[in-house]
Amino acid sequence: MSAVTGAGGAVADRVHAAFDRIDAVDRPEVWITLRDRAAVLAEAESVDGTLPLAGMLFAVKDNIDVGGLPTTAAARSYAYTPTADATAVARLRAAGAVVVGKTNLDQFATGLVGTRSPFGAVRNAWDPTRISGGSSSGSATAVALGVVDFALGTDTAGSGRVPAALNHLVGVKPTKGLVPNTGVVPACRSQDCVTVFARSLDLARTATELMSGPDGLDPLARTDTALVALPTVPRIAVPLPSQLDGLAPGWASAFDRAVERFRALGHEVVEVDIAPLLDAAALLYEGAFVAERYAAVGAHIEAHRDLIGEDLDPTVAGIVLGGATPTAVELFADQERLDALGAAGRAVLDGTTALLTPTTTWHPTLAEVAADPVGANSRMGRYTNFANLLDMASLAVPAGFVDGLPFGVMLTGPAFSDRRLAALAAAFAAPTVDLLVVGAHLRDQPLNGQLVAAGGTFVQEARTASDYRLYALDTVPPKPGLVRAVAVTPGTGAPGGGIAGEVWRLPAAGFGTFVAALPAPMAIGTVTLDDGSEVTGFTVEAHAVEGAEDITHHGGWRTYREHAARERV
Repeated sequence: MSAVTGAGGAVADRVHAAFDRIDAVDRPEVWITLRDRAAVLAEAESVDGTLPLAGMLFAVKDNIDVGGLPTTAAARSYAYTPTADATAVARLRAAGAVVVGKTNLDQFATGLVGTRSPFGAVRNAWDPTRISGGSSSGSATAVALGVVDFALGTDTAGSGRVPAALNHLVGVKPTKGLVPNTGVVPACRSQDCVTVFARSLDLARTATELMSGPDGLDPLARTDTALVALPTVPRIAVPLPSQLDGLAPGWASAFDRAVERFRALGHEVVEVDIAPLLDAAALLYEGAFVAERYAAVGAHIEAHRDLIGEDLDPTVAGIVLGGATPTAVELFADQERLDALGAAGRAVLDGTTALLTPTTTWHPTLAEVAADPVGANSRMGRYTNFANLLDMASLAVPAGFVDGLPFGVMLTGPAFSDRRLAALAAAFAAPTVDLLVVGAHLRDQPLNGQLVAAGGTFVQEARTASDYRLYALDTVPPKPGLVRAVAVTPGTGAPGGGIAGEVWRLPAAGFGTFVAALPAPMAIGTVTLDDGSEVTGFTVEAHAVEGAEDITHHGGWRTYREHAARERV
């Protein structure tokens, strides 16, 4: 993904293109602090071109420290100038990425709309009459407008996912603590996550991985204990139809199409009752947990009440100051309720790989949010609010357009399922190839792991047309060779008229890697199935079966191997 290709001119061109784009789109509300073009150019030209993010430009939400630039959290009265980068920023710069500037946000990261800022409401990249989503509004919009390659946001209730959905981006919300929060202004300290927006999943995940790992400073930072790879047939949970009520016009159909795409990948889709998760989501703002927002910035707002309505957004101030009233008894009662809802939610999702939902419920106009700032905002977080409270990882991905505007879906799973979610999202976003296997790549056979590693998922059992023959090759490990016969002598074919196999579905990229490593004499060709359809499948070069044992009459590799095992006893 690097813009550095061995020529300093490529770096300069990328920087100049970014600043020219800033001028062309004329979205001043995206930025709170923009670095000087010459400073960005000088830093970019000094980067070692071999670094993983060399030549990449990124933006930083203005509640995350960049050394030497003011941190405001969208309140001038709160501003301070850090001397050091936040850990997340420092790690990205060490990997070669260059900061362009600090971006606007819903003040103190309190909101999902992107309009609660004295620096201006951030307009959507696709339709300037609509919201960008928040609170990471400027970061998402800067990426969607093509100014930067990726951007950092934060996420407490959905701030790193809702703007992704509304701007046709990938939004990575990692497991809490994987990316240290050192140098991040807290919204809710125990729930906050640093997030990434990008136009590609690969870049978003690369940036997230580079930022991850304890830094010895954030006491809540955690070491990744990544869950095992995807199962052969992932089970995708989806909400009950009644829990999808209230979506914007056309969004329910768009979600159905996303569900069908997962089915087409060979995944099992099951409906589950996500009521415990939705009930947990309501606790984030409606319960005593809002007290943590007061603990974060309440003292500042109390000391500057005279600025409410000017430098301090009145809606944000009302939410934060309301956090002063819950008692410790109420907080402990809500924690007990959250524990119970979490246990119920885990039980509902038990046996599934991930939960698939729309990322948000609608895409309001700026005017609609202005008319009902609290009500409009509350609709945005139905499917996002519970993830951090219940210690879950989540990933927002584009899923097409409805009436010309982006629609997005979200995959959510248990803590440390980040890479599994990414694998699901990659398959969802990529073209696929169906592949017939008849030998050592079958389930429970020794080379099946190669298919799984390439992103493959089992689709169905299948059988070839009757004019195929199967031979036992002299290879290690043992493999069969499938060839199509010119003619078949009656009585010498396979029982049932064909060779048994399995159809697996692979991402096109994974298929390419898999085929490139295929050893001779194995080959890939077109195989006709017993229903007359054609599929890509394993074959073998004709010379390889000369002198090989014809095992067609066994009907398939498993049956032959079972017979051979009995013969050895």
